[in-house]
Amino acid sequence: ALHMHAGDGNVHTNIPVNSNDYGMMHEAERIVDEVMALATSLGGVISGEHGIGLTKMQYLDERSIAAFADYKRAVDPEGRFNRDKLMPGSGLERAYTPSLRLLQQEALILEESDLGALNDEIRHCLRCGKCKPVCTTHVPRANLLYSPRNKILATGLIIEAFLYEEQTRRGISLRHFDAMGDVADHCTVCHRCLPACPVDIDFGDVSIHMRRILKARGQRRPSPGTRLAMAFLNMSSAGGIRLLRRLLVDLGFRGQRLATRLARPLTRAIQGRPPPPTTEPPTVPAQIIHFVERPLPRNVPTQTTRAMLGIENDKLVPILRNPATPPEAEAVFYFPGCGSERLFSDVGLATLAMLYETGSQTVLPPGYLCCGYPQISNGDEDKGRQITTANRVLFHRVANTLNYLDIRTVIVSCGTCMDQLLKYEFEQIFPGCRLLDIHEYLLEKGVSLDGIEGVQYLYHDPCHTPIKTREPLAVASGLMGQAVTLSDRCCGEAGTFAVSRPDIASQVRFRKAEELRKGLRELTGKERIGSDEVKLLTSCPACQQGLSRYADETGLETDYMVVELARHRLGEGWQQAFVERILAGGIERVLL
Repeated sequence: ALHMHAGDGNVHTNIPVNSNDYGMMHEAERIVDEVMALATSLGGVISGEHGIGLTKMQYLDERSIAAFADYKRAVDPEGRFNRDKLMPGSGLERAYTPSLRLLQQEALILEESDLGALNDEIRHCLRCGKCKPVCTTHVPRANLLYSPRNKILATGLIIEAFLYEEQTRRGISLRHFDAMGDVADHCTVCHRCLPACPVDIDFGDVSIHMRRILKARGQRRPSPGTRLAMAFLNMSSAGGIRLLRRLLVDLGFRGQRLATRLARPLTRAIQGRPPPPTTEPPTVPAQIIHFVERPLPRNVPTQTTRAMLGIENDKLVPILRNPATPPEAEAVFYFPGCGSERLFSDVGLATLAMLYETGSQTVLPPGYLCCGYPQISNGDEDKGRQITTANRVLFHRVANTLNYLDIRTVIVSCGTCMDQLLKYEFEQIFPGCRLLDIHEYLLEKGVSLDGIEGVQYLYHDPCHTPIKTREPLAVASGLMGQAVTLSDRCCGEAGTFAVSRPDIASQVRFRKAEELRKGLRELTGKERIGSDEVKLLTSCPACQQGLSRYADETGLETDYMVVELARHRLGEGWQQAFVERILAGGIERVLL
């Protein structure tokens, strides 16, 4: 078939060939050469309404190519648009087009592999770009290429590369796994792209899927920091947790802050400037610099919540209540999660203290438990499912043991725990129960401050917000007794993300720092404060750690909303007072 545009010399040649018949393909190429030669001999011009691109580049004369190259360099000196196209040397030689004759084989491979499921997750992408503005890791001044749309395109290319090598039996290149890992790493699994997507693609789930594929093939390469963090979360014995907490938190955090002070002359020079792009594998020195750019939090509690209350025995179910509380008082089941009881234990303690003040009987799980979400999001689905199943069985045992208590509410104080526990089907464990964040529960109970004079609040809503039944900012404003201002954008911590890829985390923090300075300007007219006139609140342990890293440059102190409530309602020194009260007869221990 041959058709053209009258008047502009735009000739199209369409020659059907069998792509596995090299003789036929070469014959077709010779025919195209003849057609183009005839077109120019008749005074026509080789052009294309979509640009010359790849197929007709070889037919342009050197003068035309040079003229366009000069123009391209003038308007696009950094070569950002259509990289390597329409320039000297471009053409079909470096292009790969899949064989249509092999599509049936591709379909069979896709149908019987994880690649097929991965392809199904992304194949409806419209390439509209609506996901770009909301994406956490899309920071155009530092990271132009890793929007969800571009990552979907890259994922499709990686799948095609795997299929090509599967068909040709050349073996699978490790570079393809590295490319897949790079795309998956540029995601905090915040799921913000899903509401913006007109065809409901959640690239957070796609990233988890790719990590799972890499894990299954032994190609997932977590950093040492990630391995240690996951070991801490997987640990369930009290002695092991104390040891790892000593190494990671007490010594590790202290060492990182020391390194931050020593590197201050270097990091101060790069703060405030757009971080470098992350299109190449990060070097070890660069990762170290990004890791120590901002300090980890100071004054982290020295003990876990369970250690402070003496309830580490995994054979006993603790029930915390005021001895004067009647037996028919409302009972709640509190799942503290790793961040709220192992790391920032003030959060778990404040949650228990405020539940105590509302007159609730609070049932805790026996021993240290993780919800399973960190494992699944890192690609270790088998471990995550194992944890989830074991927890669900354990909670059924707890429900049977405490069947005399009418537990109607399961409380959480962490957004990722909330997202994972939504899969636990708690309504079948405690019939008729609901899953609720501690802050929503307290607001429901009428707990509120009268407004703290001289203090204004910024609220950072986590990517995995635990507040599901109300508008998060309304909850924060209701509890604080005053209008609270939202501070948008991800903090850059995202669980183990900040230790896995500190270079990408620096890009995310660059945008968050701008957002914090913007919030301070709106409230005070300044970009840095020197007192507690503004306080930053959140409802996620990882976010509390991440937000504390901005304290030196903004002056903002970060705390949990429930901790702020406990401090102002129960008074300074509330931790020690509550522990003493509980240890003096406020804990019932039931043998499981």
